[in-house]
Amino acid sequence: MAPSTPRVVVKVDLKKKPWEQEQPLHNRWHPEIPSVAQVKAGEFFRVEMIDCMGGTVKDNSSSADIKHADLSMSHCLSGPIRVVDEEGVAAKPGDLLALEICNLGPLPGDEWGFTASFDRENGGGFLTDHFPCASKAIWYFEGIYAYSPQIPGVRFPGLTHPGIVGTAPSMELLRIWNERERQIEENGVKPFSLCEVVHQRPLANLPKAKGCLLGYIDKEAPEWERIAKEAARTLPGRENGGNCDIKNLSTGSKIYLPVFVEGANLSTGDMHFSQGDGEISFCGAIEMNGFLELKCDIIRNGMKEYLTPMGPTPLHVNPIFEIGPVEPRFSEWLVFEGISVDESGRQHYLDATVAYKRAVLNAIDYLYKFGYSKEQAYLLLSCCPCEGRISGIVDSPNAVATLAIPISIFDQDIRPKTRKVPSGPRIVRKPDVLKSTYDGKLPITKNPSCST
Repeated sequence: MAPSTPRVVVKVDLKKKPWEQEQPLHNRWHPEIPSVAQVKAGEFFRVEMIDCMGGTVKDNSSSADIKHADLSMSHCLSGPIRVVDEEGVAAKPGDLLALEICNLGPLPGDEWGFTASFDRENGGGFLTDHFPCASKAIWYFEGIYAYSPQIPGVRFPGLTHPGIVGTAPSMELLRIWNERERQIEENGVKPFSLCEVVHQRPLANLPKAKGCLLGYIDKEAPEWERIAKEAARTLPGRENGGNCDIKNLSTGSKIYLPVFVEGANLSTGDMHFSQGDGEISFCGAIEMNGFLELKCDIIRNGMKEYLTPMGPTPLHVNPIFEIGPVEPRFSEWLVFEGISVDESGRQHYLDATVAYKRAVLNAIDYLYKFGYSKEQAYLLLSCCPCEGRISGIVDSPNAVATLAIPISIFDQDIRPKTRKVPSGPRIVRKPDVLKSTYDGKLPITKNPSCST
């Protein structure tokens, strides 16, 4: 007998806001957020989700929705989903949840997405000191391919994946998160030399009640304020998985998530049609509404069996990911290198972040020579299937990072050539990305060797 179609356990209505959904969404991690559905181990089920900005970003000709985005509302997740075994016994703390991605994609009739960079003083991005303005590009899907009117001359197959998959933390783990992240904020930028080079702020996104959605816990409930002040933001990846943004986590992949609360309380969201390694512009994948079709199993006592704590408690573990067999096939790449030397020429010690920033900046300036604006190149490298690598991490003082771009996604040959470059004005690819003004007063970093 043919297998049954997946049971829809979380359904979304794109005409409704996140808090208006029949199964209300949540945008915080907390063990007391109640489950909205239950699945059994081995069951084939479907989860629908809205995009990372909760439907506030529109398919239009303006970037104002990015510039004025309310980031306290980001990452509205579908779930939590309680997981039980075939006998109805819930997953328990210390188990591993083995999750298989059987199918995924955009919601039918909603085949579009967006890539964006936030205003420097409202979220920013990896290169926000170079690109302080909010910007946006719209992408349209043709089957497995994506193209953008704002970045002409580019078309590529997407590797669709969920940006966020995670389980609920226990109260002990939640306290660990909040304490260590609060210390970063309270100590400020001075202890971290990297903050002189990477300017995205805040240093950590601490719990706050503004914009907080707690699923079935209504704002009028007596416990809402307490939980809202404890619940962790969903922006970083942590021990529970969360916002890992692993671009290859597509069809056929498996995720082994630690279980910290009874039932596991699985949540997912932040669906991406495609993403470059690092998702550098922050809102940087092709963000979209979408669905996951999943199967899961429970590995009893799997945390102790397979995960070694790297920290002071047994909770300091991380998930394991098994990448599936489906991915775009590229044979030719142009690779850009970066080392641990910042734009001012200052040497850093084995700093892979500085090295990756240099690799990305090198790639952006190179694509500029082929008619793309630097903003177009920034958003493109954030969402196209480019490959980031740490190529060297032991040869003092320089870490070496590389960024590889598939050549075939362009409608022109972007390789260096021995023939003489024609003289005359630079060919400009138009139109450009949708861009807002930057109204702040923070200094912009410029390459001292380049006038553009």
